[in-house]
Parts: sequence; C-alpha cells; structure tokens
Amino acid sequence: MMVDSTLAQVGQNLSDAMRILGDGQREPETGPEKWSLSRTSIPGPLQGVGQDVGSILHLVHNLIHDAEEEEDKPAQQRMQHVGEQGHMALLGHSLAAYISVLDRERLRKLTTRILSDTTLWLCRLFRYESGSAYFHEDERDGLVKVCRLVINARYEDYAAEGYAALGSRQPVIYLSASGRPGLGQHLCSQLGLPLSSLCTVPCNTIFGSQHQMDVALLDKLIKEDVEAGKLPLLLVANAGTPGAGHTDKLARLKDLCDQYSMWLHVEGVNLATLALAQVSSSILAASKSDSMTLTPGQWLGLPAVTAVTLYRHEDPALSLAAGLTCSQPVARLRALPLWLSLQHLGHTGIVQKIRHATALSEQLLQKLKGLASIKTSVEDEVGSPVVLFRFSQDTSSASSGGSVEALGAGDQEVLDSFNRWLGEHLLQLVPTSGLDVVELEDEGACVRFSPLLTAAVLGTQQGAVEELAEQLSRLLPGLRCTLSLRPAFREEARRHAPTLRYVEELGWPGLGAVRYEPQAQGADESRRKEELQKINAELLRRLQELDTDIIFSSGPEFGLQEDCIFVGMVQEDVDVPELLDTVAAVGRDIEESGRLLENMTEVVRRGIMEAELQLQRANEEKLLEEGMLRQLPLVGSVLNWFSPSQSSIKGRSFNLAAGSLDSTENKYSTKTQPGRPALQESPTSSSRRHPGQRWFQRSGPDSGSIGPAEETTGEETTGEESTPHEEDLHPAGVEEPENLQESPVQQEEKDGEKQEKKQEEERHPEGHEEEQS
Repeated sequence: MMVDSTLAQVGQNLSDAMRILGDGQREPETGPEKWSLSRTSIPGPLQGVGQDVGSILHLVHNLIHDAEEEEDKPAQQRMQHVGEQGHMALLGHSLAAYISVLDRERLRKLTTRILSDTTLWLCRLFRYESGSAYFHEDERDGLVKVCRLVINARYEDYAAEGYAALGSRQPVIYLSASGRPGLGQHLCSQLGLPLSSLCTVPCNTIFGSQHQMDVALLDKLIKEDVEAGKLPLLLVANAGTPGAGHTDKLARLKDLCDQYSMWLHVEGVNLATLALAQVSSSILAASKSDSMTLTPGQWLGLPAVTAVTLYRHEDPALSLAAGLTCSQPVARLRALPLWLSLQHLGHTGIVQKIRHATALSEQLLQKLKGLASIKTSVEDEVGSPVVLFRFSQDTSSASSGGSVEALGAGDQEVLDSFNRWLGEHLLQLVPTSGLDVVELEDEGACVRFSPLLTAAVLGTQQGAVEELAEQLSRLLPGLRCTLSLRPAFREEARRHAPTLRYVEELGWPGLGAVRYEPQAQGADESRRKEELQKINAELLRRLQELDTDIIFSSGPEFGLQEDCIFVGMVQEDVDVPELLDTVAAVGRDIEESGRLLENMTEVVRRGIMEAELQLQRANEEKLLEEGMLRQLPLVGSVLNWFSPSQSSIKGRSFNLAAGSLDSTENKYSTKTQPGRPALQESPTSSSRRHPGQRWFQRSGPDSGSIGPAEETTGEETTGEESTPHEEDLHPAGVEEPENLQESPVQQEEKDGEKQEKKQEEERHPEGHEEEQS
C-alpha cells in the first residue's frame, strides 16, 4: 500500500520523539558542564545558531525531569500511560498541522469527512440519534455555546438588539446543588448574564438519593419564576455528579422541561455506560435530552483529545451564530485525533474498555461489603461506575478499653481526617488504583474509586483491586484502635499536666498531640518560648529513635499548632499510659540536662575565680616558708643547689559535675580520679519489657500491671541486669550497678580519665615503675 512519504516521516518523527522523551536517552557527547547548563530553569537568550530536532527534544526531556526533581516527587511514573491508541491520538495532532497546509478545496473535503465520520460514530455509539457534534478543548465550552443557541432561539430579536432583548423577560438557568462547582458563575461571565439569572436547585432531603435534584422543588421554583415574569431557559442535569457519581431522575426532568419549553443539558461520567449493551433506565433517559457533553479522552485513555457536545437543533443558522459550527476548515481539525483513535480501537475495543471499568467498580463493591467499619455509597449496586466508601464511626467496635461515643462534638471532623489519611495512604500503597478523596456536604470526606476516569490512563487491572481490598483490611484495625484510644490519650495527657499539655487537633489523623511545657520559673516570654521549642524538638528526635511502630511527627505541614508532638496511628497492643509516661520522662530529662548546660558557664567562672584565689594563697605560703633569698634569681638557684627545698604547692583539678576544686595529689599517686556521684537518674519505663518486646507494646491482656510473681522476680534480679532496650531511650550510657544514666559531661570526663591514664602508662613503662617502687 502506497503511503505519502511526508505522512510516513511525520509518524517516524513522532515515534522518535516519544522514544526520546520516554526512555530518558541523552546525547552521548554531552559533557558535565553542558549537561548542567541545559538543566537550568533560568531563561536565557535565543542562540544564534539553530539546533536540530534531536537536541531540542533532549532539552525538553531534561526540563521535564528537572521539574520533577525540584518538586521532590517519588521515583515513579509521573506521566500518563501512553498506549498504542494514545500514540494514534498524538499522531492526530501532528497530522493536523500537516493537513492544514493543503490547498483550500482539498482541506475542505478532508475536514468535512473527518467531522461527519466522528459525529456519526459518536451518535451511534452513545445512542444519540440525529445529533450534531461540537468539539471543544474546555469541557464547559460546549454548555456555553448551547446556552447561546437557546438564547438565540427563545429571543427572536436577540440577533438585532443584543442584550437589550433580554430586558423584557430575564432568562433563568437551573443547576443542581451537587453539580460542578463554579459552573454557574462561568456561564454568567461568558454570556454576560447577572448572577440573579442562576437558580440552584437543592437535592433530595427525605426520599431518594441525597445527591439527586429534587424534582418537586424544581417544579415549584419554575412556577415562581414564571409568575415573576422570568423566562425558564435551560436546565443542567447530571448523569454522574462530580462528587458521588449519582444520576438525576432524567426522565422526570425531561417531562418537566417539555412542559415549560426548557432546554435539557446532561453531563457526567455515567454517560459512558450508554455504549454498553445493558444500560440502566435512568442513564438511558439521557439519550432523549437536548444536548449532552462527553469526555471520551478520559474514558478511553486518549491524551489531548477534545471533549464533545452532542446536540439536536434544526436551524443551522442559529448553530452558526452560537458558535457550535464553524466555517473555517482548520477549526474542524480538532476532531482529527479522536477520529484516528476511534478507528484504531473500533467499536468492540471502545465497549471493552468501558465494560472493564464498570467491572472493576463491581469487584471493589463486592469486596467492601465484607469489611466492617466501611460504609459504601453507590447509586446502583449493579453496573455503577463510581464507588464511594468511608471509614464510619457508627459501625466501628470499641476496642482496647476505649469508647467511640466519648469523642465529643468533633466526631465528624475526626472521621474526616481519618478518611483523608485512609485515601492518601491507600493511593500510596496501590498507585494504579487511582483513588482520590472527595468532600461531600452530608457524608464528609469519602474515598472515591472511579475507574472510568483513571483505569485507562493508569492501566488498572483486577489484581490492583484485590490488592486494594487487602491493604484496606490491613489498615482498618489500626483505624478502629486509634479512634477508640483517642479519649484515653486525652485523659492521660491531662493527668500529666502541667508537664504535658494536651493539644486539641481534630484534623489530625492519629492518636493525638501533646506539648511538653518547661517548668522554669521567672523566665521571660521570649526565653521561655525558645526553650519550649528546643525541648520539644529534641523530644521529638528521641522519640523517633525508639524501636516502635508508632510514628511521631511535628504535625501537618500547614498546621496551626507548633512545637507539638503528634502521635500517629497505633495498634491494639499499645499502652497509652506508658506512652505518655515516657514522653513526660524524656522531656523532663531533656529540660534538666539543658539547665545543667546553661548553668555550666557560671559554674566554670566561679571555679576559675576560686582557683586563682587558692593559687595566690599557695604562693604567699611558699614565700613565707622559703624566705626572700630563694626568690632572687641567682641567689635562689645557689641556695636550692646546696639545700633543695620541697614545694608545698599542690595541683588543682576542676570537677565540672560537682562545680568544685579538687587536689591532684590523689590523682597522680593512684593514676586515676576518684569516682563521682552520678548527676541525675535517668527516667525509666513505667512497665517492664521482655526481650524482643518493642516500646509501648503490651505483652498480653493482663500486661498493664505487674503481678506478684513478676515483683518477686524483679527483687531477685542482680544489679548488673537492666531493663531491655533501655539504651534506646538513653543512648549516652547506663551505669550498670545502679542503673543510672551518666550525663554528657560525666561521659566526657570519663573518656578524659582513660586518655590520661593511657598517657601516664606510655610515659612510665612497667620496668621503670618497678625500679621506682
């Protein structure tokens, strides 16, 4: 088959470009300096000498990956999965540029054929008979053009008088309260209508779904507008709301629109199911609407493919005036990528992709039914393409001695934070699931699974749904336990007041937050705030070093609370009293150590002054003992040669721990310093841990208290045995006989003593010391 060489070259260039941008190849001759310059994001002047296509593509590749590195994203596939059908869509954009340079007559014939074929295929595929198509980049642009069409049709003098024709009867556009946010404001800004032309219809409150438009209330609102002299113009209904994916009662809404001569426009993700063999009656009613907007690019995984608005209208002049049709052939080339992709997939391939997405939703829905503490929200359990689920307090069982009912008035906000954490965590564990978190007015935060929007792009398969259900069942016990232990954590933290201060943070998905409050008296506010910040930062660092499953953090990135210890999710075996006892003990140890370091300067200054006074007195005593003659340079040397004298001045050593001066006589006679008492006892754990037991972990059901047998065993234990894992909390060192912690100053002095002893042994070998002895 003969193929134009230029068309073949376009396809080859696109393949090369995708290969370069996809596999990360770089120019082999690029050196380190040139590579570093090409990676910079600072704009520079246009080079005088032109570059070839390969160099420009490599530059684009470098800029893409530089942006990823600057944003510090995880090393995963960030670009959309471009399959063979996606390659056809990208090829359509390249061919559109090539076709636009053809002669006018050939271009007109080709664009007319492309537009006619695509319109016919879409109308038959989605059961929309005798329809026309408008291809647009912005999904909202089709509705804007439809509104202009309706205005031109309902106001006969609009073409001549413009907006003055609207003064006789103000047009009204009706939208659902569950519709797309900001859609009404966009329509008014594009059409030049006041915001009073919008009417938001509430959803059902008693009967039916809470995300469906209230038809009876809509009828009442229309009657009131008609009595007020307004003109009901257009109704925007949903076949799959943006949040919950529910469908309005389209059949009843169509009857109501026919009654008041209104235009019915339908949009939503559920319109994709019109291509299936079996369609629910609620979705099938959308095929009778006056217009509907489709997004086949999202449903089929086609990159950079336009949205399509199908509509029915008999007057082509009004369609042209509204902008739904265009006489420019180049503008019709927007349909070329979709035209190529639909031919490549075929009718069977398109239906298979949509059926696969709905099957994934059904599979996940069946998995969620067997999980406790999970509530689902779907409109139709058979064939619903959107699944909403959330962790619910109502069905969660209280465990670990906590009560879910004791959370207080902030239950909904706490549950919302837990569901946000659940959705984000599941997405990290199963990236191909495409989960996201939506905020609904009644349910709050929910996790949404909408494979029609993500499966074709991410390549979601049934294995991903199985893994998603497994990860969810693994996370649920921690959610239930954490939720039930939050009241116990709050009460236990308040019991440690004023050392620990409980911080109320309902938006934190975890056990809670506390702040260690320094007990210093008389300090000004700025100094106290600085000390509080340092202590809590060091406390957080030490807690993060412990061998435990609990995650300690400084809280949300943009949180209002500062200098706090946020405790994350916990399991059923966590010991809350031990947890907070340890937090308070470690904070107290840090505070006392900090006070020692602060007082060290004053102790050293006083010690130096005392040492100077003692040395001065020793010199005076030496002068009285030896006399004035020995102090003279020449005479003193002669006298010392005939009659040597023993000096009575003794050396001094400064004890940093005790803050006192000691004599060096014992030190040089025994070659070691006498032992000093420990500065401070280290805080010990409130409960004994067995070997291999992690921090804050219960050993059994009755492990919260120590029985008589355990107490007897503890008394018989020798002093050399210490609590397991004690070094995790006090890495500086532990004195085995008394199980005490040495301060950093003591440890440094001890190291100094060992070094001096080693130097003395090097100066005096063993044989020489035996002669002296």
